[in-house]
Amino acid sequence: MAEAKENLFPEFPPVSAQEWTDKITADLKGVPFAKKMIWKTGEGFEVNPFYCAEDIEGMATTTSLPGVFPYVRGTRITNEWLVRQDLDVTDCQAANEKARKLIAGSGVTSLGFHLKGEMVNSGNIATLLDGICPEKTELNFKTCNRKAVELTGILAEVFGAKGADPAKCSGSVAFDPLKNPLVKGIASGSGWVDETVAVIKAGEALPGYRVLAVDACYLNDAGSYITQELGYSLAWGNDLLSKLTDAGLPVETVAKKIKFNFGISSNYFMEIAKFRAARWLWAEIVKAYNPSCDCPSGCCGDDCCKDGFCACACKMNVHARTSAWNMTVFDAYVNLLRTQTETMSAAIAGVDSLTVLPYDETFKAPDDFSERIARNQQLLLKEECHFDKVVDPAAGSYYVETLTQSLADAAWKLFLEVEDKGGFVASANNGEVQDAVNESNRARKKMVATRQISLLGTNQFPNFTEKADDRIEPESSGCNCKCSDESATVSKLDFSRGASEFETLRLAVEESGRTPKVFMLTIGNLAMRLARSQFSSNFFACAGYEIIDNLGFETVEAGVKAAREKNADIIVLCSSDDEYGAFAPEAFKLVGGKELFVVAGAPACMEDLKAAGIEHFINVRSNVLETLKMFSNRLQTL
Repeated sequence: MAEAKENLFPEFPPVSAQEWTDKITADLKGVPFAKKMIWKTGEGFEVNPFYCAEDIEGMATTTSLPGVFPYVRGTRITNEWLVRQDLDVTDCQAANEKARKLIAGSGVTSLGFHLKGEMVNSGNIATLLDGICPEKTELNFKTCNRKAVELTGILAEVFGAKGADPAKCSGSVAFDPLKNPLVKGIASGSGWVDETVAVIKAGEALPGYRVLAVDACYLNDAGSYITQELGYSLAWGNDLLSKLTDAGLPVETVAKKIKFNFGISSNYFMEIAKFRAARWLWAEIVKAYNPSCDCPSGCCGDDCCKDGFCACACKMNVHARTSAWNMTVFDAYVNLLRTQTETMSAAIAGVDSLTVLPYDETFKAPDDFSERIARNQQLLLKEECHFDKVVDPAAGSYYVETLTQSLADAAWKLFLEVEDKGGFVASANNGEVQDAVNESNRARKKMVATRQISLLGTNQFPNFTEKADDRIEPESSGCNCKCSDESATVSKLDFSRGASEFETLRLAVEESGRTPKVFMLTIGNLAMRLARSQFSSNFFACAGYEIIDNLGFETVEAGVKAAREKNADIIVLCSSDDEYGAFAPEAFKLVGGKELFVVAGAPACMEDLKAAGIEHFINVRSNVLETLKMFSNRLQTL
């Protein structure tokens, strides 16, 4: 193979960014370039419509290598992530049987056990791990914070009884001292530092175990923007480093005990950039503490730990989990599409382990089928698409490299703001973090309500005849070990999903026992009446209304008569803007207030129609959710 760089297509001269901008501006014919073409993200920065080589000139990220500080391109020289499945443990024997089957033949290489605090004892843990080799499978545990020290000690005993080498056992115990303010609205007291020190000391018996959790997935599930999830998680991790080193622990010890648990949103390319930026910024944060090398001799490569500095401590350990905020109850199979793209972005970005939520997670306990499909979503990327064979394939992409830099800048700005206010613990304890994330949740849900964010099957193209109430299972009770006797004193995160309000509305229609009927009175211009009837049908079906569509009527009178024969509650006039001036007043007069009358569109004559008494219009600018709520309330009074 020739070593000289081949000059492909020399007949095409290079084109600068300014030349592209000039050409696009000319094609826009007077429309401002910035207004039409630049995406103003919720993450706090703007995204251009195109990028080129000059945009990434001089970027430090473009010269990074996999496995080399600051780990933008990954902490390893391979992309072999762990396929994790989490199990809610209610019966240790049954959970053990399921876990052993998963390890034996499902492709699972990592297990997560969620136990209630009262279940933590030597007998239960021994039963849970019977026949499971902790050296071969990563084992992760989540339980009540008060049981974390006890659980860690029990694990060390159980592993010892199995004859396992503790240095070869990997996994985590998710002690999260900041769950209380974020999830429960209970400020963390000063004692959390001592409790965390005790957990780390207990974890010394398991050198390969991460016992501190930065649960950024809480922020993701609560609807945070990516910049918030990244910036806050870095501040969260830094507070652990700062407070625990002040308590006398070596920074390298603390850093190697932290596992970051991130969510994955549907913002595909930005999620790839998020994980790259996260590793980079965390490496720089830990480096600032100047960690000393305490690695066993020979465990690091020549480029890792030098001159007493421990680069290993700077490696972020990342577990990623698909987002709960994006998932829906209606048309639940679409959740498979959402989680697949989320999984792809995390896999490309080089996370250490990955959990895919089953598609039915939002409304019932997942069954064998949904869990198997969720596992297979990862295996498909490994075995069929070979995503595990290439490290950081996004490297060098003008777009992804620029996004990485932009996210890093925005997240770092937020990180510094939090530090200036006393750190993450202080900001969580006064509710500032929760308020900021909840505001983002409201902003994103408004975008769902106005269809700026599409949730297929919920606010766009719903299944007209789907019923969901009969398949929704009640949530199981939580831990009974009295983790805290305090009442909420600060704001807590709002975990309502993007689809929650649409689902509440549609489920209320189901439970009412009376499904409103919406009749499409199609008349006039063929193309416009069909387009508007389709739009209107999808619009009202988002509330679970019965849709009665039609091919068209010769007269408005015939349309109104047909609507009454079908006992319609709402009559939607679907025609062209030019014809509404005549058709709408006639139809409105014939309806006479017996049914709700709606005009589909925003015609130029809208103000004249409003002056004639016509009140309701639906179009692409409508707030779908608020409009449907209004119709549901009006129908109750008819």
